[in-house]
Order: sequence, then C-alpha cells, then structure tokens
Amino acid sequence: MSGTYDAIVIGGGHNGLVCAAYLARSGRNVLVLEAREKVGGAAATEEIAPGYRAPVFAHLLHHLHPAIEKDLGLAGHGLALAARGLATVALERSGRHLRIDGASVTRFDGPGVSEADLAGYRRVRARLLKYAKALKPMLTEVPPRLGTTAWSDRKSLLKLGWAIRRLGRADMREFLRIVLMNVADLFEDEIEDELLVGALAFDAVLGEHVGPRSPNTVLSLLYRLSGSAAGVQGAVAVPKGGMGAVADALAAAASAAGAEIRTQAPVTRVLVEGDRAAGVVLDSGEDIRAPEVISNAGPKITFLDLLGAEHLDAGFVRQVANIRTRGSAAKLNLALKGLPEIQGLPAEALGERLVIAPSVGYLEEAFNPAKYGEFSPRPALEITLPSVHDATLVPDGGHVLSAVVQYAPTRLEAGWDAARDGFQEIVLDLLEAHAPGLRSLVVGQQLLTPLDLERRFRMTGGHWHHGELVVDQMFMLRPVPGAAQYETPVAGLFLCGAGAHPGGGVMGVAGMNAAKRVMAREAVG
Repeated sequence: MSGTYDAIVIGGGHNGLVCAAYLARSGRNVLVLEAREKVGGAAATEEIAPGYRAPVFAHLLHHLHPAIEKDLGLAGHGLALAARGLATVALERSGRHLRIDGASVTRFDGPGVSEADLAGYRRVRARLLKYAKALKPMLTEVPPRLGTTAWSDRKSLLKLGWAIRRLGRADMREFLRIVLMNVADLFEDEIEDELLVGALAFDAVLGEHVGPRSPNTVLSLLYRLSGSAAGVQGAVAVPKGGMGAVADALAAAASAAGAEIRTQAPVTRVLVEGDRAAGVVLDSGEDIRAPEVISNAGPKITFLDLLGAEHLDAGFVRQVANIRTRGSAAKLNLALKGLPEIQGLPAEALGERLVIAPSVGYLEEAFNPAKYGEFSPRPALEITLPSVHDATLVPDGGHVLSAVVQYAPTRLEAGWDAARDGFQEIVLDLLEAHAPGLRSLVVGQQLLTPLDLERRFRMTGGHWHHGELVVDQMFMLRPVPGAAQYETPVAGLFLCGAGAHPGGGVMGVAGMNAAKRVMAREAVG
C-alpha cells in the first residue's frame, strides 16, 4: 500500500478534474489518477505535425457550466476565449451558403431564403431555446430515484414538473407534443429550405447513433441548446490554446485547491473490502487506499472491468451491459500550409462553424450504412479552423482544420485497420469538393475513428457521452436506475463521468454534481 487519501478520482478528463477540484476545495485530500501522459481526455490539444497543434476530438466550447467557471475561477487559471458567438455556416457545393447567427435567434443570411422560412426559423428556434432554458436547471439536480416515497425524490420530480408547467399552458402543450418527436418532422413543419433544415437537424444527431428521423432527437437537440458560451445560450466558442486549455485550467484549479494529479497511472481494479470501496490498484501493482472512489470512466468500464460483476447482482449487471454506447463520429485533423478557399464563402467567414449537412435526406442517407456496420460514403461534417482566431496553434502562415465526421460506426464490418485509408480519402474528397485545392495544402493529418477513441480514451463504443442520449438513458435512468444519483450499489463508489446525469460534452456538471453527492453522503453517514 503506497498511500491513503480521503478520495480517489479515476480519470483526469474534465469531469474528473471538476469533481476533484470541488472535493479538494472542501478540505479533502484528493488524488486524481490519469492513465495517459496528460489530463483532459478527448478534450485535449496535441501536435499533429511539427509546429501544428489541433484539438484532438472536442473542438468547440458550448456547454461548460457558468457555475463551474465562477466557482473554480477558471479565468484566473488561464482559460480565455479566442472567439465567441460563432455563426454556423451551412455549406452547399453550388456555393449557396447560409449563415446562421450564433449570438442571435433571429438572424441568418444567405441567398434564396424566403420570408416564410425566415419566420418559421424564428418561431421554432425561439421555442426550442425557451424549452431548453426551462430544462437547464435540471442539469444540476440530482435525479430522483424511482419507486421511492422519499421527500427529496418527490421534490426533484416536482421541480421538473414545475419547470414545464411554468412555461404556460400553450407552451407546455407544445413542449409535450414535440419533446419525443424526431427533429426532421419538427423543422419540416416550419421550414421548406432543405439546406437550412439540414443544418438545424445536424445538431440533434451529432455524435449520436441516430438519424434525423429517429425518435427522441428533439430531446437531444434541447440538451445541446441548454448549454451556453460567454453567457449566450446555444452559442459556441473557441478556447485560446484549443480545448486542451480548458483541461489545463481545470487541472490548475484542482491543484490550487490541493488535489494531487498523477498521470501515466492507469487503474486496473477498484478494491472492495467489507462490501464497500476501499481504494484502487494500479497497473503497476501499486495499492492506494481511500474510503471514497469516484470514477470518471464510463459505466461499463467502471462496473464490468474495474469493479467486477462479482460485486453486483445479476440484474444490475444485465442493465449495465445493455447500455447503448454505439459511437458514430470520427475526427479528422489537418495541418495546412495555408488558408483554404471555399467556393462562394468570403475568407472572413472561414473562422465560423462550418457544416456539411445539405438536407435531412442527405443526413438520413448518411446514417443508413452505419446501421449495418459500414461508414457513410457521403458523411456529414462539422468543421472549424481554430487557427483563424488563435495563431498560437500554428507556425506563420499555417492553419489547422478540425472536422467531426458523422457517420462512422465503431464496429465496422470490414474492420478499421483495413478501411481507415479509404474512409480518410472519402472525407478529404468531400472537403476538396467544397474547398478546391485543399489537398495541396495538407502537410499533416490525424484521423481518429470511434475505435481509436475507445482505445485511447477508454470511451466504450467510442461514444463521447459514454452512452447514447435518448429518453431511456437520460435523467433518472442514466446510466441505469440503480446508479442514477452518482452513487452505485457498492458503498463508497461513485460515478462522475459523461455516463452519469446529465451526459457528455465539455460541461463538467456531472463532476460537480458527483462531488456534491459525495460530500452530502459523507455528511449523512
């Protein structure tokens, strides 16, 4: 046994760092154990070619909770924004592009948009933001337990009901009508312009194993819109230094509060003694003790690998094994020796969020192959060029392009080792079709498939939420009913990662909520 702590946090991703910072601020002796050489998980910035640094996977900030920024003083630990309020530019090969303002719900620019579509967009966008705002307080609530008469659980349910009821009768009815709908039907009821509908629907499916006509996609869109950047709901921003700067600021805040962070320290087992967690064992064989163990790993890894099914009842194990974790998003990072040119798009717009999702039909067709273990021959893309706003990422004259590629299933029928090069060429061809000459600018590239994400960052299924955001895997059902309040069936073992409520994205709320739950449990017991 090498040491004893009040709490051990498994995993130095953003949620683990947030959890550690809050626990350390309360006076606890906290140890964070990170398997990789650097904290941050998939929210990291890495060199992809000499002098070129790119966001490894997560590349836009739109969910980091303002309470966490304030409580942990992240600005004082180096977190700054290189750009805020990015517009979404929907790209079309013909050169007809739409610019959807990122700081306003009422503005977008582009040729051929009718007044009727503009009015429809304003109506539906305003409604969605209103509903997402009503649900936002639920993100920081501990979900209620099912089948209990405890006042705390009833209170949580009442809060949820009141948040919906106080919308007013008309909005409450509309919310209940649309919340479990598919996003295609929602937007097509209001808007005819295919390019606009495709761009709006894309936000509901990004990172998920669903298409725009899949049920519950309005709910996943509301989850995304509940976030904010620089105080603007639904907006997106680019951190200075890339997404790794967010993790660096969180790590600095945790360290300043007194937490100890160890990298290259993979945990292989959670110790259980007397039916409660007692510490962890590292890959090296080192035994570290603590009465509280909080896992930032996904539920499947936590329960089935680190803890072991022998400490759980068969029904619970079955529920965990059935959590849907089908990743469908890959990441392509390019080092470019110059700024690409996109047909019909002014150079000053290249720093915005660029989307290739020209219609609902395009998205649905892109999803179809993923259902059968094949990648899409015509994927959808979310593209950023963070170096337009942050020259510290690149050498003089250079740029980095960061693209999330939807749809690429983790379990590829042909196997990713054999299919990787062909898939990368498809994505490069798609980029070249919109930005002729781009291939000639490439001096380095990095492709991360969902299988790479699973292997490198221990994301089960390569899913960045550690479990799909669908109605039966959210709120009091996330990750499973027996572990929906950050506590687990094993006393002293808690969850703090994206697989817990409310879900993934660089938000940090799961880590904050879990820390508060640990402290509350200690106060009671």
